[in-house]
Amino acid sequence: MLADYGWLAWIVIGFLAGGIAKFLMPGKDPGGCVVTILLGIGGAMVAGFLGRALGWYREPTDGAGFLAAIVGAVLILFVYRLVLKRR
Repeated sequence: MLADYGWLAWIVIGFLAGGIAKFLMPGKDPGGCVVTILLGIGGAMVAGFLGRALGWYREPTDGAGFLAAIVGAVLILFVYRLVLKRR
């Protein structure tokens, strides 16, 4: 989905998805707006990769939707906190 839009849409959707993920998993996480945007974009990329690996997306150009980007961002936050906890 995100590949169909320009870079501004990536930023806006990344910010929204990252913000919702941080809202769903409250806690002390680093960063401000830029990290939140990168979290949302990374979540969309993770969700797209997992979706293609599991066969959920039929075409190679299919991307993750907004809800999948949120789920991917929550997954990234979860893994980040697991790694931080071990230190």
